[in-house]
This record gives sequence, structure tokens and C-alpha cells, in this order.
Amino acid sequence: MSINILVLVSILVSILLSMTVHEAMHAYVAYWLGDDTAKLLGRLSLNPFVHIDLFTTILMPILLAIAGLPPFGAAKPVPFNPYKVRYGEYGAALVGVSGPMTNLLLAMFAGGVMRLLQITSGTSYTIIGTFVIVNLSFFVFNMIPYPPLDGSRLLYAFAPDGLRKVMRMIEQAGLISLLLFMLVAFSFIAPVIGKAVVVLWNLIVGQPLVI
Repeated sequence: MSINILVLVSILVSILLSMTVHEAMHAYVAYWLGDDTAKLLGRLSLNPFVHIDLFTTILMPILLAIAGLPPFGAAKPVPFNPYKVRYGEYGAALVGVSGPMTNLLLAMFAGGVMRLLQITSGTSYTIIGTFVIVNLSFFVFNMIPYPPLDGSRLLYAFAPDGLRKVMRMIEQAGLISLLLFMLVAFSFIAPVIGKAVVVLWNLIVGQPLVI
């Protein structure tokens, strides 16, 4: 899929839909597990404007796509209190993985439509295929176990106390720590995410990825 207006629009729409559901799912699962922090802050919502971050949600994925890289990114983290959710760190891990797992399920559904209808080219391929790629990219990226990415919540549940302390220090830096991580590790992360996306695409869609 070459980068053109249709692809860029498809990426933007896919990002807005995918990340809105992703973040809303964090909020809903946290609320279901007993924490009302997200609800009180207005994040228990399917309104994309309460979740998106201009740089990490919109600009970064589009710039990556233009550069021929997987359009991964992140939204504003949904705040929750891990001490209020049921089941302790395991409940917090469930809140964390609920977002990227939602992206994986969205990709599987859209990929299943492509497979069922045998969509292999044309406008439908571009639109639905972009949606699959965006969701797979968000799934893989957000499952990286580095704070404040979602995968770190899963690591918290099983990490020793010493590692948890280091992770909390990193997490307190917020977006700054994530940006530094991206700058240092980008050359390694991007190809790994790209390969993972291709493997998942082939498994879900059942046809080679045409870029």
C-alpha cells in the first residue's frame, strides 16, 4: 500500500477509532474492577478527544507510516489506582493488557472480514488493511514491558520488588521517559515491531502483506 491521501485518511480514522476503544477499555475494566478514577476524570468515554495526544496518537503514527514504518503510537494514559482494583497487581495487569488486547481483537475481526470476503486489492483492501495494520502495530508496541506502556502492568504483576521500584521511577517521568526510550531504542524497536506485525498479519489475514 503506497502512502497516498486514501492511506493517510485511513490511518487517521483507524487511529481515532482504535485508540478511543483501546483507552475506553482501560477505563471500563478498571471501573469493573472497582476503581472509579477514570470515570471521575471523564475517561470512561468513547469520545476520542478525551483520549488522544496530538503527538503520540496522531503525528507519530502518520510520520512513521510516511517513512514506511509500522504506524505505532499511544494515547494519553488512562489514570487508575492499582491499589483500588480487585486482585492487586493481577487486577492492574488486567487493566493494562485490556487496551492492546482490544486492538488485537479489532485486527482479528477486520482481518477475518478480509479473509471471508477474499479482499486482496482495491480501495477496500487499503481501508480495511490499514485498520488491521494500525491495530496490530498498537498491540505490539503497547505490549512492550516499559513504563508507562501497557505491557509494563503485566510485568509489574510478576516482577521482584527491586525491579518494581525501578519501573515506578521510570513511570513517574511519564511521557518524557517514553520519548527518551523511543530515541534510544527506536532503531531496534521499529524493525522488531514491523516483523511482528507482518507475522500477525499473515496469520490473521492469510495472505502476504502488500505495502
